[in-house]
Amino acid sequence: MVEIAGFAQPPYVAVKDAFAANFAEGLEIGARFSLVEAGEVVVDLWAGHADRKRTRPFDEATLTPIFSTTKAVAAVLVARLVDTGRLAYDQPVADVWPQFGQAGKEKVTVEQALSHQAGLSGFIDQMDPSAWFDWDLICSKLAAMAPMWPPGAASGYHPITFGYIAGEIFRRVDGRTMGTALREDLAGPLGLDLWIGLPDAEHARTAELQRPTGLPKFGQLNDPTRAAFLTPWSSPGGRSGSDWRRAEIPSANGHATALALARLMGALADGGWIDGEMILSPALIAELSRERIRGQDLVLPFTLSWGAGVMRNETVKIWGEGEQTFGHAGWGGSCVFADPERRLAGAYVMNKQSTDLIGDARARRLIEAAY
Repeated sequence: MVEIAGFAQPPYVAVKDAFAANFAEGLEIGARFSLVEAGEVVVDLWAGHADRKRTRPFDEATLTPIFSTTKAVAAVLVARLVDTGRLAYDQPVADVWPQFGQAGKEKVTVEQALSHQAGLSGFIDQMDPSAWFDWDLICSKLAAMAPMWPPGAASGYHPITFGYIAGEIFRRVDGRTMGTALREDLAGPLGLDLWIGLPDAEHARTAELQRPTGLPKFGQLNDPTRAAFLTPWSSPGGRSGSDWRRAEIPSANGHATALALARLMGALADGGWIDGEMILSPALIAELSRERIRGQDLVLPFTLSWGAGVMRNETVKIWGEGEQTFGHAGWGGSCVFADPERRLAGAYVMNKQSTDLIGDARARRLIEAAY
């Protein structure tokens, strides 16, 4: 029997039972789930082991790779630029990144890029997987690339390229990388154990992943899907695990605790406030989560509704029943969500990965128990 650490306040005791059931059924190695309601942490549970050999406990200091759940953090960072008037969602990307305005991308707006409409889901032409570790090279390739479909006509999920597009827009406006801004403006001052670009001193507390044995079900394959997921160079490779953790890839390699993610998303569910500090205005939270496009995604086998960098719950219902709820999922099962109607937010992280692209069954069980 795995010992469950942490707490679940009385209205949420069913969440602890659901969390324990995931372990009892052999679905987990190590995991953590946190909920924040009206700014208060009401659930924070963790259990299991941080390594595949099960010699190191998964504890409250364990950092977990969160893959595409990082995109929600990147979306918040861009939203903060919009909130202060330094950027507008409806302005062309080329206004701040002139080189991007090539090959039919002159009119692609910031919000189109953030909602996966730019037609740049990945690279069809062969390249070395280690090229992803060269920020300027990838950005120059994206700037020169012709869209794979007419921008604005559909969404097509950008699993890795999203981070370079959003990150370069941010850097061109702010002057800092997203990882630096996250550390200096949010994580450090607010005590959030949340990183894009993990310093060497933190590597030892990172959970070790158990990869899934199969591939996700992508449905009907096409060039955007192949470029996004199915080429040997569709994701970073050819470097050490330490290089991966150290890099700043705001679409894919965030490291965090569930508590830090839940607290960040808790602000978006509660008018923008964390510990007496407003990190986003209520108007901007509504604008961030407003629908930019809805329909069958060209890369993922789902009908999706996208905000400015976040998935909206309206079409997929993976985070309760709230139609205003938004968040993001990450490869293997992690997720975050914010429900402004109920002032509720949550995050799930784990190190035994599943093949679910979104809506991991373990997280759904926890969220359904919470609701």
